[in-house]
Amino acid sequence: MAVFDLFRRPASEVAPETKASAAGPVVHWSGAGRVSWTPRDTVSLTRAGFTGNPVGFRAVKVIAEAAAALPLVLQSEDARFSTHPWLGLLQRPNPAQGRAEFLEALYGQLLLSGNGYLEAVGEMAPHELYVLRSDRMHVVPGADGWPVAYDYVLGNRKHRYDMTEGKPVCHIRNFHPQDDHYGLTPLEAASTAVDVHNAAARWSKALLDNAARPSGAIVYKGAEGQGAMSADQYDRLVSEMEAHHTGARNAGRPMLLEGGLDWKPMGFSPSDMEFQKTKEAAARDIALVFGVPPMLLGIPGDATYANYQEAHRAFYRLTVLPLASKVLAAMSNWLSELTGEALTLGPDLDQIPALSEEREARWRRVASAEFLTDAEKRVALGLPPRPQEE
Repeated sequence: MAVFDLFRRPASEVAPETKASAAGPVVHWSGAGRVSWTPRDTVSLTRAGFTGNPVGFRAVKVIAEAAAALPLVLQSEDARFSTHPWLGLLQRPNPAQGRAEFLEALYGQLLLSGNGYLEAVGEMAPHELYVLRSDRMHVVPGADGWPVAYDYVLGNRKHRYDMTEGKPVCHIRNFHPQDDHYGLTPLEAASTAVDVHNAAARWSKALLDNAARPSGAIVYKGAEGQGAMSADQYDRLVSEMEAHHTGARNAGRPMLLEGGLDWKPMGFSPSDMEFQKTKEAAARDIALVFGVPPMLLGIPGDATYANYQEAHRAFYRLTVLPLASKVLAAMSNWLSELTGEALTLGPDLDQIPALSEEREARWRRVASAEFLTDAEKRVALGLPPRPQEE
């Protein structure tokens, strides 16, 4: 037992159980050379994929502007309206926005965050409509899981929209397989391609800053064969290189090397030469996620469509119209609950130039179908029946 007593220490000499820095838990250890990815939150993805990426910016702008510019048609089961309070409300939704700007903001929020929020202002019927920023909206679920309120949070201020008394907010969201309350943003699916594209752009900028030349090495051999420079010689060489031989303004400037210095250029490696192709491939992936044919964005290397007109038609048919139909249907249901009128708001397909050939062919086929009555032809074309046919 005496042997074990050697390892025993009096209680007064036992080290405290806790000995750690107060800042220890917040220290983040990271190693060099790890891949840096953009955080997967709405604000970071928007900054990297929209405000900081030309392909993402253009893709969102093209979709939102095209969808906002679609001609609209309002109709019920038995009539089509050329004038109506709904149309007037959309034409001037609020004092600060017109229809195109209002709808562009709504489509943009939906594309960038996966969620679009509309606010109705008015006592009995809505007199104004506003698009709310998606990154400031928070769902408040009830006991059954359905939203009972929405919180609009800005800094320390918060406003709650109570959904149990009326429907002041319309929430439009993309499909998300793993979230019950929020939609999936296309930027999350394109985040890897966005990071690759931005990294390739930074690589190009670094090349331009260095006169777009491959890196090289300055080899020093002293008079007596020594291969090491003094600290003063090294600092002087580095400062002269940075001052006189880097940057676009020094492109092509000859280098004067003193005795013992020799320049050994190093050419681009095959991986260096591939970065431009990598950037173009990332750009095509970003366009693919948003549903914009790369041809419409000027991205080279895409031959999916035979010509620009075919790509333009596919863009409207596969991207713009499904998005606009979804948003307008949600708005119709919401406004119907607020006003008590069962009306349908949708795009007027007959007035879209990109689909003119398809619509003309459809009209010819329906008009030449002698086995259909006039009423059946109107139904086939999506038109309400004539008043005398009611």
